Amino acid sequence: MEISQLAAIISRLDAMVKEQSDEVQSRRFEKDGRERGVISYDKETDTFTLEELPDKQQFEFDNIDLAAMEIYDLLND
Repeated sequence: MEISQLAAIISRLDAMVKEQSDEVQSRRFEKDGRERGVISYDKETDTFTLEELPDKQQFEFDNIDLAAMEIYDLLND
C-alpha cells in the first residue's frame, strides 16, 4: 500500500509546529520538479500562510487540517 499523500503533508506541517525555534518555519511543495507553493508557520500567531505559485496568491489558516487540504489540492490540480 502506498503512503497517503495527505498524511505526508500533515506530517511536514506538524514538524513545523513542533520545531523549537521561534523563527518562522517554511517548507516548499513541488510536483514533477516544479515548485507549486511555499507554506510558512508563525509560532507567535499560530497560523500557516500558503503562497501558491506562480500567481503569488496567499492564504492564511489557523487549522493544520485546512492548510493540509489546500496543499493537497494545489499538488493535485
